[in-house]
Amino acid sequence: MDQPAQGHQPPPPPQQPWTPPAGHQGFGPPPPPYAPPHAPPPTPPGPPYAPPPQQQYAQPQQPYAQPPQPYAQSPQGPEFLAVDRHNSVVIDAGGVAFEDHGVSVDFSWPEIRSVHYKASGNGKALMVAVIHLDGGFFECTVEAKPRERLHQWFAHLAHVLGHYRPMG
Repeated sequence: MDQPAQGHQPPPPPQQPWTPPAGHQGFGPPPPPYAPPHAPPPTPPGPPYAPPPQQQYAQPQQPYAQPPQPYAQSPQGPEFLAVDRHNSVVIDAGGVAFEDHGVSVDFSWPEIRSVHYKASGNGKALMVAVIHLDGGFFECTVEAKPRERLHQWFAHLAHVLGHYRPMG
């Protein structure tokens, strides 16, 4: 009765983390043995680079053209600008431009039949209207704060429109 009791076998000894299990080599192939690097091939005597070929570059016959201007330059003349926090009216040599809450529209002088302006009913804003050649009607209202600014705008607007549209 020298038999060990069933179910009671001694546990195997724990393996050390730095040694692979018995019969296993570990991950990947073994590293190659160290070999000295090969010497580079000998270089021939002389300069390392050939001299650059002699080339004659053609000179331009005409000077370079001027680069195009980013914006067309219009003739100088008086300008009118009325702005509030949402809207604006600009009148200059190019024509009339309205901006109403971020939406803008431009009218060049050849497409404008007439330009009209007046104070709003409460006297706190400038109302400018453009009548298009096809009869279309466009209007923009700009608040005048302080109210005295409205009188300044009227005087200046009359001068600018008289310059660009002397007949109305």
